[in-house]
Amino acid sequence: MAAKKTPAPPAPAACPVCKGSGEVSVTVRVGRKRRVAGQQTGMCLTCLGSGEAPTDD
Repeated sequence: MAAKKTPAPPAPAACPVCKGSGEVSVTVRVGRKRRVAGQQTGMCLTCLGSGEAPTDD
């Protein structure tokens, strides 16, 4: 009798906002006129840094 193999669970989809990296670039603004001072990397708030697309559980 042959053993049945169960299929492996599919890999989780990448987050559409950060494209799976878990990080996004944010523009930093300073001063009263809010001039642009540069960019910094921050955690993706859609997937909370995991890089996986959120599910509706």
